[in-house]
Amino acid sequence: MAVVLRRAALQDALKQRIGPNSYKLWFADHTTFRLRGGALEVGVPNLHFQEWLGKKYIKDIMAAAKDILGRAVNVSFKIDPQLFQAQREAEAEAAARPAAESKKKIRVELPPPAAPVGRKKKKPGKATTPSMFPDAEVPPPRPTAANRLTARRWFELKDFVVGSCNRVAHAAAVSVVESPGQEGNPLVVHGPVGTGKTHLLEGIFTGLRKRSPGLTVRYVTAEEFTHRFVQSMRAGKLSSFRRQFRDCDVLLLDNLHFFAKKKATLEEFLHTYDRLAHRGAQVVVTIDSHPRLAEYLPPELVDRLLGGTVWGVQPPDGKTRLEILRSKATGGAPTIPDEVLQGLAQQLRGNVRELEGAVRNLRHYAKVEGKPVTTALAQEALGDLLRHAAKVVGLADIDSAVCNALKLKPGALQSHARSWSVSHPRMVAVYLARKHTSASYADVGKHFGGRNHSTAVAAEKKVRQWLDEDAPLSGGTRPMRVREVIELAEKALGI
Repeated sequence: MAVVLRRAALQDALKQRIGPNSYKLWFADHTTFRLRGGALEVGVPNLHFQEWLGKKYIKDIMAAAKDILGRAVNVSFKIDPQLFQAQREAEAEAAARPAAESKKKIRVELPPPAAPVGRKKKKPGKATTPSMFPDAEVPPPRPTAANRLTARRWFELKDFVVGSCNRVAHAAAVSVVESPGQEGNPLVVHGPVGTGKTHLLEGIFTGLRKRSPGLTVRYVTAEEFTHRFVQSMRAGKLSSFRRQFRDCDVLLLDNLHFFAKKKATLEEFLHTYDRLAHRGAQVVVTIDSHPRLAEYLPPELVDRLLGGTVWGVQPPDGKTRLEILRSKATGGAPTIPDEVLQGLAQQLRGNVRELEGAVRNLRHYAKVEGKPVTTALAQEALGDLLRHAAKVVGLADIDSAVCNALKLKPGALQSHARSWSVSHPRMVAVYLARKHTSASYADVGKHFGGRNHSTAVAAEKKVRQWLDEDAPLSGGTRPMRVREVIELAEKALGI
């Protein structure tokens, strides 16, 4: 009995094995599947796909086919004429885009993909097997990498919701756009995930495109920088790689923390920064914590980062959360009443992505149910999210987080010691306790050294003053500013 290939089922099985992102990149609209003589033939647009799929995904394809057909099958690859033509048309369209961009008199570049290493030309149409691919070969870059800047929508600073949690960092980003290389070089923006670091970095990029069209601006993630660095070393093309990153006018690097434990890449970036700084080029980086707290960074790089301006972005407060929700809810359907948004702003404590997701989920749920958005519907649609939104933090949690941040012995903040090395960290703990718990001043004072109500009130006011002055902390075993201690403690608490 003939076996019928259920293409949709095979595609779904393959997607489950390799993930939707990889499937969309390498298989969706790029492959066909046919049963020929009991074997599975995979149609591809060119040798680039033929070789990469044969090396990377052959086992997944065979396993997915076995799941659907109920038996093991041989897999071969063949260049499909229709896919080949579609790919050629896409490449021609992509090649026309940079020409259109050049009319704007701006050079906005990402490094071009390095040439494959040690690969011999093969005749089109020849079937390929896994054994034909050397294990040491570097995976080829995405086919659309050269068009990434024109194929996606970039954030802009005008769309950034400004609040007390990010006001200074936003102002610094605007200054870079207005006067690149003049104020705060390098600019370091740090903070936990989902607080707008990438938005600010992309906003600088789009702002420079419009305001300074003569500049060569390079935007790159730390992961992409690492990949290209390693690829260039293996290909013996480090000089080309260095020209790409050291001869630009502005370098924007996202997620510097990706360099952790990558000694060679860190050293390369350090030399890249030195070259750019010598030329007066602007450098902006984002990182998940203050450079002083990033123990994986070499001291030389920390010293250079601290020589510029370092500003943090924090999870949004209640007022900023409401403004973010309003901005995300503008212009869509169905309409979300403002009273619903106000309720969500009070209940949700997550980052910007969580707030954006809440708006999308609420709208989707309302469309499915065919009902207008109300407070009751929001509670029904986002019940699970709202139940887990408020992280319960206790006094003991704050005690432990501050002690860990300053390398103090457990229980130090509960002692009656009055020396600055303990009393000032204790005051920071009191401030955090009042900010993140519902404990009264009396309960907070009692926990931290048996202090009374008025002492706890004074401690909170003092820490607020230190924050306004960006003062250093006179206590603990690590020299840090009060703002840095609070950031580190809150990160440990998951707040």
